[in-house]
Amino acid sequence: MIIGIDLGTTNSLAAYFTESGPEIIPNRLGKHLTPSVVSIDEQDQIYVGETAAERMLLYPECTAAVFKRDMGSNRKFTLGSKQFTAEELSSFVLKSLKEDAEHYLGEEVTEAVISVPAYFNNERRKATKRAGELAGLKVDRIISEPTAAAIAYGLYQNKENAKFLVFDLGGGTFDVSILELFESIIEVRAVAGDNFLGGEEFTQVLEQMFYDSHKEIDKNALSAKTQGHIHKQAELCKRGFSQDKTSKMLCTIQEEQIEYSVDLQEYEKNCEKLFDKIKQPIKKSLADANIRISDIDKVVLVGGGTKLWIVRKFVSKLFGIMPDADINPDEAVALGAAIQGAMKERNKAVKEVILTDVCPFTLGTEVVVDRGDNRLEGGHFCPIIERNTTIPASRTERLYTVKDNQSKIRIHILQGESRFAYNNLPLGELVIDVPAAPAGEEAVDVTYTYDVNAILEVQIKVVSTGKSLRKVIVSQQTDMDEEEIESRLKEISYLKIHPRDKEENKLLVLKGERLYEESTGMERGRIARALQLFEDALDTQDSGAIEGAKREFKEFINDIEDAF
Repeated sequence: MIIGIDLGTTNSLAAYFTESGPEIIPNRLGKHLTPSVVSIDEQDQIYVGETAAERMLLYPECTAAVFKRDMGSNRKFTLGSKQFTAEELSSFVLKSLKEDAEHYLGEEVTEAVISVPAYFNNERRKATKRAGELAGLKVDRIISEPTAAAIAYGLYQNKENAKFLVFDLGGGTFDVSILELFESIIEVRAVAGDNFLGGEEFTQVLEQMFYDSHKEIDKNALSAKTQGHIHKQAELCKRGFSQDKTSKMLCTIQEEQIEYSVDLQEYEKNCEKLFDKIKQPIKKSLADANIRISDIDKVVLVGGGTKLWIVRKFVSKLFGIMPDADINPDEAVALGAAIQGAMKERNKAVKEVILTDVCPFTLGTEVVVDRGDNRLEGGHFCPIIERNTTIPASRTERLYTVKDNQSKIRIHILQGESRFAYNNLPLGELVIDVPAAPAGEEAVDVTYTYDVNAILEVQIKVVSTGKSLRKVIVSQQTDMDEEEIESRLKEISYLKIHPRDKEENKLLVLKGERLYEESTGMERGRIARALQLFEDALDTQDSGAIEGAKREFKEFINDIEDAF
C-alpha cells in the first residue's frame, strides 16, 4: 500500500486513499498530528511524537525539534551522548508514522509519497527521500506541498480556467505557489518561499515580548529547561488568540509564577516585520509568473500557521478576497499526498490529473566577466534555465574562450540564485578540449535540459569541431533506471532545438525580412522593430513568451500583407 506523508517542521501526519476519498491515519494515541520531535533516554531508547515533546520540557538536552529546517545539511544534533543528522531524526518520525499506519490499516505499508516545501532544493529533497528509505519506505515520489494541497482541495475539478495562490505557512517554513488550472491540468506557474519562516517565528515574537516586558529576567542566565517552559507558554498564548482578543502566558521561573497578558492588537503590531518577510516571496512569485494580485481568483490556506487570526486577516487584506480554508490546514497536504499515491496506483476511484511543475532554483554555470581594460574576473554565475521555468525545458548558451591558446573549457554545473558561483550549489562538471586559438575565437554551446523527474542533462558542443560531451545528473528522488532515463531524455529531445531553428519560426522571420526589403520609409522602420521584438522573444527560449510574441508578429505580418 502507498500512503501519503506530510513530514512537517512542527507536526507530521499520514493519510491513505479509500473509496470515499482520502482519510487521515490516526497515530497510536488516536490523534491526527504527530509532533516532529525526537528524544532519547539513558538506555538509548528513542521516543517520537507527543511523548518526545513532553520529554523536551524535562530533558531538553536529550531532545530535538524543528530539525526539518536543516534537511540536507551536515549539522549534527546532540541528544545526550548521541549525535544525529536532520535526515536521521526525520527517519525516526517517518518510521513512527509507518508503524502507526500498519497498526491502523492491518497490513504492511511499503511505499509512500512524501511532501516537501516547494522551495526545497535538490539536496533537501534527496535527504527527505533517504530519510524515508531509512524508515523502511520506498519513496516513489516527492511532491511539493502546495501542489499536494491543490490536489486535496480538488482544484483540478474546477470547470473554468483559473489562477490560484497556495499560501502555505507551516511550523517552520513558508511557501507560496501560483497555480493555473485548466480542465485536468494543474500547471505550477511560480514558487517562492522562506525555509526559516513559519509559526515558530510568531511564537518567538511572543517570547521576545515577554522578555522585553520583564527586563529583570536575563534569558541567557536561564536554564535550557526554563527557556523551553517559556517557549511552551508562548505557544499556548499564541493559540489562545483563537478564542479571545487577549491571551496570557503563565511562566514559572525559580518557583515564582509570572503572569503576562497580551493584547491581540499589540501582538499584531509586533509581528509587522514577519508580515514584511511574508510579502517578499509573494511579490517574487507574482513577478516570476508575470501576473498581478488582482489576477488571483482564489487563495488557499495551508499549514498550521494559517490558523492564526492575524495571519488570515493579513492574507484577506493583501489579496482583497476571503481565503479558502475549508479543509483543515494541518491536514490538506497529507490528504493531497495520499491522492497522489492513489493516482500512481491507477486507482479508478480518483480522477487522473496532469501536473506540470517548475524549477524552484536557477540552473547555470560559472563564467568569466570582462571588467574592461583587459581585466577579467572569474567566479560569476551565468543562468541557463531560470527559476520558475515550466519543465520539461531546454536552454542553450554559447560560451567563448577567454585566453589566447586556451585548450580546454570547463563547465561547472550549478544551482542557485547568487550572482557569484561559489554561493551556489555544485551539481557536477564537464571539461572539453577546444582548438588553440586567440581568445574569443573558439566557443561551445552549453545545453541544459531539465525534466519533471528531476533529471538534468548537460551537453556541451564545440562549435568549430562538433565534438560534444554530456552528463546526466539524476536526483535521488527518482527511481528510474538508466534505460528509462535515456528513454525519457529521448522523448524530450525536441526541446533541444533552439526556437530560432524551428521551421514555423524561421518562416515568420523570413517573411518579416522579405517585407522589410519590399518596404521603405516609416513602414520599413515598423517592420524592423516588430521583427526585433519577435527575435528577442526567440532568444529568451521561453515557450510562453515565444507563443505570445509569435501570435502578435503573425497578426502584424498579416496586416502588412493585407495592406499590399
